[in-house]
Order: sequence, then structure tokens, then C-alpha cells
Amino acid sequence: MNRILITGGCGFVGHHFVEHFLKNTDAHIVILDRLNYSGSVDRLRDINAFDEDRVTLLTADFTLPLEENLAEEVGELDYIFHLGAESHVDNSIVEPLKFVRANVEGTAHMLEFARKQKNLKCFYYFSTDEVFGSIEEGWSEIGDPHYPSNPYAASKSGGEMLIHAYKRTYGLPCVITRSMNIFGERQHPEKFIPLVVRKAINGETVQIHAHPDKKKAGSRFYIHARNVADGYLHLIKNEIHDGEFHITGEKEVDNLELALMIAKFVSKPLKYEMVDFHSSRPGHDLRYALSPKSMQAVGWEVPATFEESMKRTIEWTLERPEWYNLPNGKEN
Repeated sequence: MNRILITGGCGFVGHHFVEHFLKNTDAHIVILDRLNYSGSVDRLRDINAFDEDRVTLLTADFTLPLEENLAEEVGELDYIFHLGAESHVDNSIVEPLKFVRANVEGTAHMLEFARKQKNLKCFYYFSTDEVFGSIEEGWSEIGDPHYPSNPYAASKSGGEMLIHAYKRTYGLPCVITRSMNIFGERQHPEKFIPLVVRKAINGETVQIHAHPDKKKAGSRFYIHARNVADGYLHLIKNEIHDGEFHITGEKEVDNLELALMIAKFVSKPLKYEMVDFHSSRPGHDLRYALSPKSMQAVGWEVPATFEESMKRTIEWTLERPEWYNLPNGKEN
């Protein structure tokens, strides 16, 4: 790895990629980020990304055509990791066109930028389990039809279709990966895990998204962002420049089980109520499940278990209260 570009590198998942690649490769990393509400240079500072002369941060908005002079600043690339996206389901329901611009048009702009590169080895597109929609049991397999339930999922599916088109039309080497619910340090406070941490510590009630009978909680397969980055690094090391892969956690956990686990980690009782949120808000899904076969077939296993990763994340959160406006801390 010589020179790579990561879109959304100041975001939650993106900055974990930056950290993992800094620690495990000799690559020079160019970050492209427009620094909206979900992106923060503080994340890069916190991982000491600027301590070495291996990180270049460029502020640009790929929802617009990228300026010609940007190519000069970026330089010749070996890999592009397109992680940048609008990704909050609730926001997509309120402002769907914003998600189309970011995740469909934005992906097209990045693909246009990529096909002008002379020696690009691969364009990696970071997608989501949500393109398949909710499934009650079993797995979503590679090649299953897409049934997105909300504008966010539909926009990511649209991005995937562009990947296929650019592969077939222009011969651009591309890989699509899909992951499930990702967690870890420095996640945005609106996400479920930091939200539960804060509410448990403050003695507030946590709403648990449940089935209509309010007896069974929805479930997810959670995976730490570091493990996702490790999955990508495995693909690169094995020179895998084509195909689709599911980088997913090893264990299914329902929302109530997860909230109780977090409360136990922070040594607080959990106040909660089961809420039939999904019936009143069409577009939200109760269960996703990606088949792990594709990554198993190329010899990758999750390097850290769900419990290990969750424990480490909660311990970090309690040691850094300023990131989440917790007691004895201030909002970062």
C-alpha cells in the first residue's frame, strides 16, 4: 500500500480505518471529508493521526463534482475507500433527497474521480446490510435481491448499482462490502450504544425498539469498527479487487440484551420501556442478518469477540466522559 484515499475519514467508521491503517501499513492516507455534523477533526487528533507525515486532510464535498485541481492535491492513488455517506435512517425519512445526493450522486462523482486514476488497484465501496431490508430469520446472502425499507437503504443500494455499472462499462476494479451495526470509540452521541451509556448513568429511561406485541426486542449483529477495518486490510493483503463481501459480527444480540449489558458495564440499573417504534415509523427494520460465508471463504475471522470489543468500548467511554457529556466531563 502506497497512497490511499478515504472519504469520510473524519467520521466515526472512517477515523477507525485511518487509525488501523496507520498502525498496520506504511500507506500515506489522504482523507476527503466535508466536515458536516458527523465528521470531526477531533477524532483524528485523538488518535494522533497528524504525528507522522502520513496523513493529508482535504476538505471537499463529493456530493458536488470534484474540482479538477483536487486530483493534483490527492495525487496518484493505489486504493480508494468510499466510506463517506449520509447514514442516519431517521434523517433520511425526513430529507430523502439529501441522501440521494450524497449516496447516489456522490458515489457517481467518486467513481468518475476513480476512473481518471492511472494505476488504481481497487475502489472499495462501503455499503450496508439495510439494502436487503428486514428478514425474520436466516441470512441475507451475496446475490440476494435488494428490498430497501427507507431512503437511506435505497440510496446505498443505488450506489451499489453504480459500482456494478462502472465495473462492467469501464472495467473499474471494484469491491462492495456490507457491514451490520458498527460500534466503537468516538461514535456520534445519537447512536444507540453511547445513548444507552449516557441514559443509564443519568438514570433515564431507555426506549427499546420492539415487535408490535412489545415483548420481543429487535436484534442486530454488532461489530467493532476496528474489526471492519481489519476485514478490509485482509482483502487488500490478499489482493482481492473484485466481488462482494459481508464483514459482520459473530453474534446476534437483541436491543434489550445489549442495553442490559451496557448497564452492567457502567454498574447502573437499566430503566427501559419496550416501544413499538417500527409500526408507527415505517421504514425501520427489526432484524438484519448478513451471511458471513464470503469472508470466511477468503480466510478472515473476526479478530476480537463482541464481548471483548464492547467491554473495551465502554471502558474507554467511561474514561473519556468529555466525548459524550457524561458526569464529570464536558461535551467535546
